Amino acid sequence: MKKNVYLFLFICLFSVSAQGFDKAKLDQYLDALDANQKAMLSLAIVKDGEPVYQKSIGYTDVASKQKPNIDTQYHIGSITKVFTSTMIFQLIDEGKLSLDTKLAKYYPKVKNANKITISMLLNHRSGIYNFTNAADYIEYMEQPKAKAEMVSLIEGLGSDFEPDSQASYSNSAYVLLGFIIEDITQDSYANQLQNRVVAKLNLDRTMFAGPIDVEANQANSYTYESEDWVPATQTDMSIPHGAGAIISTLSEIGKFLTGLFNGKLVSANSLDKMKEVNQGYGRGLFKFPFYEKEIYGHSGGIDGFVSQAGYFPADNVAFTLTSNGLNYKLNDISIGLLSIYYGRPFDIPDFTQKPISLSEKNLLKYEGVFSSKDIPLKITLKFRDGQLTAQATGQGPLSLTPFSHSEFRFEPAGIVMRFELDGEKVDYATFQLKQGGGTYKFSKE
Repeated sequence: MKKNVYLFLFICLFSVSAQGFDKAKLDQYLDALDANQKAMLSLAIVKDGEPVYQKSIGYTDVASKQKPNIDTQYHIGSITKVFTSTMIFQLIDEGKLSLDTKLAKYYPKVKNANKITISMLLNHRSGIYNFTNAADYIEYMEQPKAKAEMVSLIEGLGSDFEPDSQASYSNSAYVLLGFIIEDITQDSYANQLQNRVVAKLNLDRTMFAGPIDVEANQANSYTYESEDWVPATQTDMSIPHGAGAIISTLSEIGKFLTGLFNGKLVSANSLDKMKEVNQGYGRGLFKFPFYEKEIYGHSGGIDGFVSQAGYFPADNVAFTLTSNGLNYKLNDISIGLLSIYYGRPFDIPDFTQKPISLSEKNLLKYEGVFSSKDIPLKITLKFRDGQLTAQATGQGPLSLTPFSHSEFRFEPAGIVMRFELDGEKVDYATFQLKQGGGTYKFSKE
């Protein structure tokens, strides 16, 4: 439920051509993550509403060594917000609500309720303080709370800014939106989810979550500590509600996004409103770039669960990645799987190699502006904020990770920089840039 937004921006240093979908390579990538205890996760890619790739690694329950499968349910955290927004727009389509409706109609005691609209709640412009940021959140997150208790808690937290003056991620806003769905329909969020989304798309394993039941093929979640998977907390689902309480399977999230974008849940006008981005936030959706393509989706994180889901409108392709244990950046995994699916160059990392630490004194030796006769590009190496960074012409700086005194990497884009060696002495004036199967020599100007 915490703010967990990722940019799927693959920063390339040169142009590449499509390679096609290599399922064997994607299997190899996930197997490498599994073998090196980098992640426990499931992945589904859905094309035209049907799964074209599904794979799971790790365990749903470490103690019993229970393996996940395509029907395993994972907590999806803030991806729930896309469902909540969808149901709100269904009510708007039915004339029971509008984007301009004031929060005061339902919860007048919330600060600035007479100024806050449904639209502001949806795109995080309400100013309502995010309750998961409060210091005492961890003290009650695993205990059930009644609706009235959650409303009272949010009312007491106040506001961060004047409504619509800026944007800031707020789980509080989406909890209130979930309650508003219940208030208008005089029904539970769980029932409305079933009637408005699940039944319409023939989903069987998407629902408002309760306590985790491993015997019902639901995954526990874990954190990686001291080279082992340790059980994570279990937030009571009365707390996140419309902000993060849904449990689902990989393919069903993909089918949901496909159904949403293909007009099966809301009107075309409402979908356009969901996609409108203001200061980085849509109304329940985020917009991410991947090369020349656009992705609409959301990410989620709750307890040890971390997830990402996105839809490519131009291709009618959706992907879902849900993890119940991570020892690696999920965004890096997403970049890898999307690169493989779309035939972009991607080298599977060698997880047996470990990064090293270099002092500022040593890192300063690598600084300089480098150019190549092979490609019309300059790369500036500079020490910033404790790290060596590489900034190519027209690009932002990338943080480089040292794996030896002569090798640095930016793994999300498969970039490797190897400085030449004279015996054990590093030649700081020359390096080889490797990416996407190409090797390019750069020299200091």
